[in-house]
Amino acid sequence: MSVPAAIEVVDLALQAALAYGRADFGARLRQTRRRLTEDGVRVLVVGEFKQGKSHLVNALLNASVCPIDDDIATTVPTIVRYGEEPAAVVVHEYGGEAPAESKPVPVDRLADYVCDPGNRRGVSYAEVGVPRTLLAGGLVVVDTPSVGGLASMRGAATIAALPLADAVVFVSDAGSEFTAPELDFLRHAAQVCPNIICALTKIDLYPHWRRIAEIDRRHLANAELEAEIVPVSSTLRLHAVRTNDHMLNTESGFPVLIGHLRDRIAGQAGQLACRAAAQDVLAVTEQLTTTMRAQLSAYQGGDASAELIRELELAQLRADRLRERSARWQQTLSDGIADLISDIEYDLRDRMRQIGRDAEREIDQADPVAMEDQFAAWLQQQVSGAASANFVWAMDRGRWLADQVADHFAEDGDKVLPDLRDVDFARMTGSIDAIVMPRNEKLKLGNKLILGMRGGYGGTLMFGMAGTLVGMALLNPFSIAAGLLLGGRTVREERKRLVQRRQMEAKSAVRRHLDDVVFQLGKESRDMLREVQRTLRNHFTGHAEELQRSVNDSLQAAQNALRANKEECKRAIADLQAELARIAALEDRARDLTAGPQLVLSEVAR
Repeated sequence: MSVPAAIEVVDLALQAALAYGRADFGARLRQTRRRLTEDGVRVLVVGEFKQGKSHLVNALLNASVCPIDDDIATTVPTIVRYGEEPAAVVVHEYGGEAPAESKPVPVDRLADYVCDPGNRRGVSYAEVGVPRTLLAGGLVVVDTPSVGGLASMRGAATIAALPLADAVVFVSDAGSEFTAPELDFLRHAAQVCPNIICALTKIDLYPHWRRIAEIDRRHLANAELEAEIVPVSSTLRLHAVRTNDHMLNTESGFPVLIGHLRDRIAGQAGQLACRAAAQDVLAVTEQLTTTMRAQLSAYQGGDASAELIRELELAQLRADRLRERSARWQQTLSDGIADLISDIEYDLRDRMRQIGRDAEREIDQADPVAMEDQFAAWLQQQVSGAASANFVWAMDRGRWLADQVADHFAEDGDKVLPDLRDVDFARMTGSIDAIVMPRNEKLKLGNKLILGMRGGYGGTLMFGMAGTLVGMALLNPFSIAAGLLLGGRTVREERKRLVQRRQMEAKSAVRRHLDDVVFQLGKESRDMLREVQRTLRNHFTGHAEELQRSVNDSLQAAQNALRANKEECKRAIADLQAELARIAALEDRARDLTAGPQLVLSEVAR
């Protein structure tokens, strides 16, 4: 069934929960509805610099929504979703408690904001709405800035955004096979978002694209990555749409890519969303019917009511034990978060220490002034890559901890895991600044002359005085040569001393920079993991309280029903049977949401 049908079922369940006085269920169902209506199916389009990401998005939607420039690359993410009329806004996020600021801009002026070198306007991201059928079902396409590999600032930021994505379209042109940084990025991305499609772009420009596609498939197989490679040509696609040429459109490869996104990504995500909503609705209806059946059995009287009271009392004992186990799962959560924070911080420090040792070896081999720009870029890449790897591990451990806490509830039914998509993972890699190298001037020509004269003066005088003992003049060829040699030696020693000083200052700058990185990322990782802890705590606390409330209500309702007279019993039995029939109909509709092919997430990438 579709997402709109799931929303309708959730609305019915919400009305039932509120009608029966279960406001605690209302909070859960509102959260379920929000996810169905707001999350959509988010597809991130990622890739290296000038691989054709923006052009691919435009060709995919047959709309000029993402600016394209031959020289300037996209600098901020562009989120494209369905809209009744074309419209664009740019969003400025200021961090902390300050609210984000949205500014409408003309669609044809969007390039001024998203292709702004250095992002001088401070735009966080842009949103574009276009009326396209492909987007009408909730598909959201995000054009990201150039990745630059895992070991880059933008690659780290993209990795941080992947937990919010349902799928990733990795763009690489047909001019060359996958590079090592691209494969590193794909490996880490696969750990966070298993639905990956590799779009091989610009096949119209490279006749040998089939050989490149085959080589890329071997690279993916060797890396044990399950990802489909789809060769496409954005130029052919746009021309085919303008001329209504179906054969050219097929040749462009876009029908295959659209089929993947619409049927296997959007369709799969819709099925998963519907099944998750159905599980929430069924959990609510099960607890509602528990209370109603307790009342019905009590009104019907007989031995069954006494047996029911005994069963409910046993259920009350189980619920009490569940509350008693709260200390156990809360202790598991508290200890797990403490261990996780310690491990993540140690891992980050260990990675930075290794980077520091490598950096010092690089500094020892050359003059920092001669390699300043290259060294700063290298260090930035190393730090960003380490931050990304540390982030991926933290995310995996957070999910593992959620599973461990859920084990405490497994004996009362299936594991009920929380949705961690609301956790702000992007904070982990959002503030890695570049290193500021010390500025030391080189030894200038004037200084060299002064140093040479100072060193040469002593040599000339010393050897000249020695020459006078054998009847030679103070200034003779030997004293002049000695002065030149000693003067040159003085200049060389001074140059060497300055290089050593620059190396020491560069090493100190690296240590300070890495300390700042550990301080900043450590704080951000602790904040992120604390947010995971709060999410898990609130989820499992609410789950335990719901179970306790349902059992208490059932026991109280059954006890009250046993004290009712016959007329009241008859009316109550009829009302309860009617209410149970309505709940049963709601359960049937919820089970219908789970109908359909049972696909697994990994199949989306095949």
